[in-house]
Amino acid sequence: MIESAIASPCTSICTLNEDDVCVGCFRTSAEIRGWSYLGSEQKINVLLLCNERSRKVKLV
Repeated sequence: MIESAIASPCTSICTLNEDDVCVGCFRTSAEIRGWSYLGSEQKINVLLLCNERSRKVKLV
């Protein structure tokens, strides 16, 4: 079975904040480094975490 590619959420705004989270895509530095090694389900989980992080920033 061939997995469909899930694109990186990178927005080319590559700056980490004090919590080690990118202010552009909301991934941690570990998530950014490991992205290409993750399977589809793991990538989806990272994207869900990114969505949660982005909402928290917008609420502040």
